[in-house]
Amino acid sequence: MRLLIAALLATASLLSPLSGFAQSADVEATIDDIDVNSLTLTLDDGQTYKVPDEFNFEGLEAGVKVLVFYTEVDGHRVVDDLEIVR
Repeated sequence: MRLLIAALLATASLLSPLSGFAQSADVEATIDDIDVNSLTLTLDDGQTYKVPDEFNFEGLEAGVKVLVFYTEVDGHRVVDDLEIVR
């Protein structure tokens, strides 16, 4: 039984780094550019963020300060959530 538990723990420790590939983060910045056709936002931090197809751009324009929650997937920052900072 101890051997089985040790084997399971060893397997779990080997697989745990795989969860680190998609890391969530957030950034507070000002919108520099919005491209509705390519579904991207460019912020004043110099980064471009992809948004989902059903994303609502209402109330967003250049100069608006936002808090963006994103996940980095395959080298692209994908927006999970966005809040306008007042």
